[in-house]
Amino acid sequence: AFCRGRVVRVPQGPLIRVVGTEVVIPCSVSDYDGPSEQNFDWEFSQETDFLRIVSTWDYTFTSKEYQNRVGQGDIKLRRSSNDAVELVIRNIQPPDQGTYKCSTPSTDATVQGNYDAEVQVKVISDGLVVSGIKARSSASLKLSEGDSFKLRCSAITTSPEHTHLHVTWQIKSGATWRDILSLTHEAKFQPGPGYEERYRNGDVRLDTGANDTYQLSVSQALQMDGGAYRCLVSEWVRGADSSWQKIQEKSVEIASVAVQQTALHVLISTLNVSVTERDSLDLTCNVTTDRNGIFQAEVTWYFTTSPDDTLSDAQVLLSMDHDSVVSDSTLLSLSRVDRSSYRLLVRDVDVEDSGYYICQAAIWVPQHNGSWQKVVERTSAPVSVLVTALEPDYEVFLNASKTPEFSDDPTELECRITNARDSEANTRFTVSWYYRLRLRSDDVMPEELLASMDADWTLLLGDRNRERTQNGEIIFSKKAVNTFSLRIQWTSESDRGDYFCVISAWSKHRNNSWVKSKDVASAPVSIFWATQDYTLTVEAVRLKPFFVAGHTFEMTCKVSSKNIKTPRYSVLITAEKPLTDQSNPNGTTRIISLNQDSVVRLEDWTDQTRVDGVVLEKVQENEFRYRMYQTQISDAGLYRCVVTAWSPGGGGLWREAVNGLSNPIQIDFQTSGPVFNVSVHSDNQMIYQGELADLLCIITMEGMALEPDDMSFDVSWFAVRSFALDREPVLLASLDRRGIMTQSRRNGSSDLSLERISPLEFRLRVYGCEDHDFGNHYCVVTPWVRSATGVWQREPDIKAKPIFLSVKMDVLNAFKYPLLIGIGLATVTGLLSCLIGYCSSRWCCKKEVQETRRERRRLMSMEMD
Repeated sequence: AFCRGRVVRVPQGPLIRVVGTEVVIPCSVSDYDGPSEQNFDWEFSQETDFLRIVSTWDYTFTSKEYQNRVGQGDIKLRRSSNDAVELVIRNIQPPDQGTYKCSTPSTDATVQGNYDAEVQVKVISDGLVVSGIKARSSASLKLSEGDSFKLRCSAITTSPEHTHLHVTWQIKSGATWRDILSLTHEAKFQPGPGYEERYRNGDVRLDTGANDTYQLSVSQALQMDGGAYRCLVSEWVRGADSSWQKIQEKSVEIASVAVQQTALHVLISTLNVSVTERDSLDLTCNVTTDRNGIFQAEVTWYFTTSPDDTLSDAQVLLSMDHDSVVSDSTLLSLSRVDRSSYRLLVRDVDVEDSGYYICQAAIWVPQHNGSWQKVVERTSAPVSVLVTALEPDYEVFLNASKTPEFSDDPTELECRITNARDSEANTRFTVSWYYRLRLRSDDVMPEELLASMDADWTLLLGDRNRERTQNGEIIFSKKAVNTFSLRIQWTSESDRGDYFCVISAWSKHRNNSWVKSKDVASAPVSIFWATQDYTLTVEAVRLKPFFVAGHTFEMTCKVSSKNIKTPRYSVLITAEKPLTDQSNPNGTTRIISLNQDSVVRLEDWTDQTRVDGVVLEKVQENEFRYRMYQTQISDAGLYRCVVTAWSPGGGGLWREAVNGLSNPIQIDFQTSGPVFNVSVHSDNQMIYQGELADLLCIITMEGMALEPDDMSFDVSWFAVRSFALDREPVLLASLDRRGIMTQSRRNGSSDLSLERISPLEFRLRVYGCEDHDFGNHYCVVTPWVRSATGVWQREPDIKAKPIFLSVKMDVLNAFKYPLLIGIGLATVTGLLSCLIGYCSSRWCCKKEVQETRRERRRLMSMEMD
């Protein structure tokens, strides 16, 4: 397996070949060194010295005995690849029997492997005889489509070797021969391409008979069976390697077969048919053929909705087989009028029967075994059939039985079917209601579907007023067989416009399904009443013209309205703060509201220390008062009253009429207090893991000086875990002005503390810093100042400029203990290994060696030697 050398290969002999045939002997070489293209020499011997035949590289290599045959091309070399050639001998003769040797000149660096190989060729006489029956080489057969025929040939061999015959029947309908059926040299039947199904059905057979005859039987002839037939016989022998080898091949033409196609014409007597619904449809299919003898016709009717559809997509209506058996159907019948006419009758036609009808016919002939075989099949051109529906005749009238004079009055419309004629039990009426908005201009608004009914009188609601219909404010009903109604319990201004109804007639089909056949729309009815526009006026008045921080702010809102019946008002107090207020960047804050039922609700007022600091109350029916206790400097801004007028709607509900906005009332504090600034400081912004980080939040004050007891601060520390401040800040800890500290949850093992070290300094300490403690750190301070009246005032928040804290790893401390542990374990392991080795050599592996005892003599001196 580990050796490599040149290997020259030829087929395993002996090779048995027939005299007069062409012989091809391949030779290949592998596992060689040198160029990829190798050269080959061929020699021949008949138990004597080898004669040189031909070479791929030496043109003088050929011996004089073979120069003539090589020059004429009877013997030549054919290269199949760089490492393989084929020796080709045309018209081999008995003197060519012997041993052939293939040699390859060496191109290897070292000589290893084999450089030639020999194969023995045995030439036998030609004993294969192939002929037609009664020595006829050809015959002519004229058949009709569906007929059967048989062809015979004889094949025998007298070869001295044990050979097998391979018989193949072939047909030539064009320029090439095609295989029909073969009996192989291994006694297996093998159908040719396109004959597999016919072989499995037994339509094509190959039988063997006496006197070495081979018979091809075709039970029914097709158009493809026309052409010239021949019998191709090849002789095979099993080689030394147990593989089969073809040694020769012969053929003989047996017959020429012509198959005449059966003519068949299928035609529907009428081209285009138009019938009325509920009538009968009568179609006749005429089938003509030139077939003589015994045959039967099979007729099938198809229906399709498109003339371009194939029969596989069409629907089978009825069929009559070659035994005149008709498939069953209730409303359809198929009968045979005469030998060539077949009638299709469709009773009580429906609109769904409109489409295209196709007639397909096939001719069946009897076989020798008593079965029937289909020989030809044709399809007629499609015939168009139009079924006209019977539309009912009726009219539609719409009137308003109740019209509103004011808002919230009821409205009732009735849609009535009149002058209905030819109304049968198979007709059903449904209604659809539509609304169209009336415009003052000439523009036309599209109609909106309010509701519709399907064939089962199921109500389907449109998008408009769906909720009102589900609440019972709009009612759709059927009062009588010919009357439908629409009732609006409480009509609003949005309901004003034009209304009309559409009556749909539905017809019942044979499968008990309902199909819409006609729509009739009524004239529109206008629902409109004169109204006056609502007006609402809101005035805000400040009761105390001057006040300072800590006092109570008070204002009233007076409301006046017109054209609103028994109105009620809901009031909302809003404040427009300066844009510097971070709690509301949009500028407008909803503070407190009072609805039309006098229920008070805090909106965006989130100051928990001043939950009861705002009050909104109703003084009179059209007057409301707003109070804000202990005002802060942060409360500065513009205050308004937003008032909504509500009028009673249908069902005891209130509906919104109109909105109003008051004039602004401004709160402005003129103060000359101190100005605070905040900064962050750290002595060491670069620390190692596990160390302590100190961060100071320093507050400076400008302007008026304050006593420490008159000022207090809320301090919060934040961190942004990035270099570029592109992430959300994370709250670390906060300390309010009462000294209560709040710390957020931490994922790591580090801890922190926040403490006040002076009236204007706050220190944040991070113990045991880790990697995730890096980032930009800053503090946010909220100053609180006590006024002269003793009220604490909150100042705007102040944010310090962040500083970056970096955390590094102490490499020496990190690797100190792992290195000491590793060195210790290595030393212990080495000592233990030495101890085990010493003990093993001392006690386990000791051998007793018997040495020859030698006498101990003193050395002689050099002079004595």
